[in-house]
Amino acid sequence: MRPAYDPDLDALLAGMPAMPQLDIETLDQIRPYAVGVHPGRDAYEVTVPAPDGTPIPLTVLRPGDTTAAPCVYWIHGGGMVMGDRWSQIDIPLEWLDRFGAVVVSVDYRLAPEVGGTTLVDDCYHGLAWVAEHATELGIDPARIIVAGASAGGGLAAGVALLARDRATPSIAGQVLIGPMLDHRNDSTSSLQFSGAPGVWTREMNAFGWQSVLGGSATVSPYISPASADVLDGLPAAYIDAGSAEVFRDESVAYAGRIWAAGGQAELHVWAGGCHGFDALFPTAAISVTARQARTDWLTRLLSKGN
Repeated sequence: MRPAYDPDLDALLAGMPAMPQLDIETLDQIRPYAVGVHPGRDAYEVTVPAPDGTPIPLTVLRPGDTTAAPCVYWIHGGGMVMGDRWSQIDIPLEWLDRFGAVVVSVDYRLAPEVGGTTLVDDCYHGLAWVAEHATELGIDPARIIVAGASAGGGLAAGVALLARDRATPSIAGQVLIGPMLDHRNDSTSSLQFSGAPGVWTREMNAFGWQSVLGGSATVSPYISPASADVLDGLPAAYIDAGSAEVFRDESVAYAGRIWAAGGQAELHVWAGGCHGFDALFPTAAISVTARQARTDWLTRLLSKGN
């Protein structure tokens, strides 16, 4: 038994082509269809060196000349094995339009070509560069938000943990959208969506995690944030998921652990929401409501002290 999809989403999902099995043989075939679309706005491209010297591409999108604007540092989804810096970019661009925010999207390296903490390290070093160049970019360093969807949500949580533990850079908030947080892949919601038709199944999730972790017996909390021992001292979090998706229960558990540690988290579980529903079908009624709830939370967060 598993929760039913929202009726509008159910009809829309029925019209989508079936997702092939995700494995090492099909990954190269699927990747070209998982990239995002350039939004047609002026963009500033920069590369930041990773510790091993590999260039990390960043795309900076600005509403115009800005001074001390909020910043949304965007980390795309794709199961940690696909996608690019344009994936789901329409989500943070809503905040560029609403708040005059500078949006910076990072093109981190993907598994299985790299593994371990390389993906989250790429994201962290891109964020550190943004904070160091805040004045040049017209950004208020006290109002930097890390945000991401799916794998990007999990990596955003990992970046927040790294920034806390290294005491830099300052992060005002984290927006975790249907986040991929737990390598164990054994929650009730994960089991419910084993072998199920849908956008992201337990089997796909297992492939994503195997691609990142390989056979490693040691898993860093920075790549699998649900395994972190403590969740205190983190920036305020907005966490949401659908009730009809693999990541429902790990999202709920992560919010609960933040509260238990005395932190601030706002949690929304959207009844009948499939994984990535608001990115796939942004005009569906449930998607419009979910997007507005995030924007309302950011409005409250960004207005504090201003």
